[in-house]
Amino acid sequence: MPEIASQTGLKVLLGIWIGNNRVKNARLIDTAVALSHKYPDTITAIIVGNEVLLHGDMTPTDLRELLLSVKARVNVPVTYADTWEYWLRYREMQDAVDFVTIHVLPYWDNIPTRAEDAAAKVAEIHKQVAAAFPGKEVLIGETGWPSMGRMREGALPSRINQARVLSGILDVAKRDHFRVNLIEAFDASWKRYWEGTVGGYWGLFKADHRTLKFPPGVPISNYPKWKLLMGGGMVLAIAIFASAWLGRRRKPWKANLPSWIAVGVLATVSGALLGIAFDKMTYESFGYGGWLRWGALLAASAAAPLLCANALMSGRTLPAFLELIGPSHGRTQSFPTLMLGLVQMVIVVIATGAALGSVFDPRWQDLPFASVTMGGIPLLTLSWLNRRAGARPIAETVFAAILGFSALYIVFIEGVQNWQALWTSGAYVLLGLSMYGVRSKEGAVQVKPAGS
Repeated sequence: MPEIASQTGLKVLLGIWIGNNRVKNARLIDTAVALSHKYPDTITAIIVGNEVLLHGDMTPTDLRELLLSVKARVNVPVTYADTWEYWLRYREMQDAVDFVTIHVLPYWDNIPTRAEDAAAKVAEIHKQVAAAFPGKEVLIGETGWPSMGRMREGALPSRINQARVLSGILDVAKRDHFRVNLIEAFDASWKRYWEGTVGGYWGLFKADHRTLKFPPGVPISNYPKWKLLMGGGMVLAIAIFASAWLGRRRKPWKANLPSWIAVGVLATVSGALLGIAFDKMTYESFGYGGWLRWGALLAASAAAPLLCANALMSGRTLPAFLELIGPSHGRTQSFPTLMLGLVQMVIVVIATGAALGSVFDPRWQDLPFASVTMGGIPLLTLSWLNRRAGARPIAETVFAAILGFSALYIVFIEGVQNWQALWTSGAYVLLGLSMYGVRSKEGAVQVKPAGS
């Protein structure tokens, strides 16, 4: 890297990734020292360690001794990089460095900061740390904002918010005269293995085509392809009404108002959310498993209002799982019912998995509020408007209980500022209620839709 930078006139703050392996640490330090002597006009400082204290890889005493040993061997400034809280916790490190390098990431704070307040928070923390280390320059080594991913309390990743935060941080850095290193140049998909969707979208440039996310003079939108997304939603809404009309033609009884109102709700909700759900699917899907998981959920959620609108008008009910995978003598012979049941199973199984993920591993789990709402409302409408007498199946009751308790827990751990979590929890409740409304076919008596 220093060789390439020297050819293009760039300056390098050379980082040494030290850890708990002393042999490897010594080898990397020797390499960095040699490079600093070979490229004195390119390497302007050496950063010995990145968040070593945060990760517990070394004790403060050992790290301090390592810093002093590197300082004695080079002719450039030496620093150490860690989160600002750890610098305040281990202030004895200041004598071992030439300047202080802190990481300030408002999105990842224990109490996340809203995008509107992030730049002011960065400036406030810089002043606090500078006051704690008088006479030392305080460099912000990492700061930024993600353009995609899940909310953390009131902190919302988005294209607009990323541009807002980055421009605000550069403004306060210029005003208060301190140096800032924005994280990062390019989106890094490999970080998604450890940080979830949000980890891959901190770059100023897109990873695929190396294109700048915010070209000068171009308006910024969270949905740059909104016209195509809106068009797809309109087509889906029209198709839902057409599906209901086809179902209505097959039955002799007169059309009823509640069912048509329900169809209107399905068309409106699904048409409005399709674009959002599609956009989320494109950036939340990671690897073959991710594309299969979220792609299947989106496809099933888009098919659900079509099938449910037709079922509402033709008098069919939401099938129980036993009618699909139970004993052969009780399985449905109706193709429309079979398709509806398969769509229902895909939505319920994937949504339940996501809900449990938000309970047991909430930090990285995406919140599929749009797709689950698109699938949950049609299933709920059909299960409660076209009901039949019969026993409540055990499997559906278990799914309903899991979704309901998960929704309550998600609201508790995410907080009321996280509207994505609140919305997703509400969608899980709707889906759980639809499962609670399912009745077994055994001993059931078919009834007409409500209001007929």
